[in-house]
Amino acid sequence: MAGSSTLKKIVVVDDHELVLNSTVEALRQQYVDAQITTAQTAASALAQIAQTQPDLAVVDLALPEQPGQPSRPEVGLQLLRTLMQQYPGLNIVVQSANAKSLVRLKPAINAHEGGFIIADKSLSLKEMLTKVEWAMQGLVFTPKEMRTGLEIKPEWLEVLRLAFHEGLQDKAIAERMSVAERTVRHYWTQVQDALGVYPDSGKNQRIQTEIRAREEGLID
Repeated sequence: MAGSSTLKKIVVVDDHELVLNSTVEALRQQYVDAQITTAQTAASALAQIAQTQPDLAVVDLALPEQPGQPSRPEVGLQLLRTLMQQYPGLNIVVQSANAKSLVRLKPAINAHEGGFIIADKSLSLKEMLTKVEWAMQGLVFTPKEMRTGLEIKPEWLEVLRLAFHEGLQDKAIAERMSVAERTVRHYWTQVQDALGVYPDSGKNQRIQTEIRAREEGLID
């Protein structure tokens, strides 16, 4: 069944042709009307994204900079830095067998306005498509090792207080904090990632956030 999101344009970046083809095929089955383009180097990825202005980029971490060069995680990290700087609203799914190096991007990920999902390459295609949907919802998902030592910003605490102590909805929270409503939604995704709260069928994500926030002592 085709995805229900408004996903229109996707760029898939991977230097392994078999992985690239299988990812594209899975995405085509899920998003039948989407325009999907591919790139196999960091340089061609930047060119494709600049040209197509996609809703989503699915990016392998280890990439060559140019054709014929070796694939290196450092190249993928620099590509992701550039994408987050130039396209703050771009939804990104990073595929990697070893996500540890992504901890270097933690401040940039925290500041990124679009969805940012890190997906292990061992995931099934079905699980990968779930992560794509999360990214399109603007969610953030990082591995547990990137969330060690709870780091909560003051503005996140204010969102929790206004929501769970004063019972305000996002629009009212935005007015009280003098920020855009989408900024409040961004704060939610960041604090939920820090607390390890993600979409789970049959569970209310906002209520789960409140439970975890109380467990961590962030709210009384």
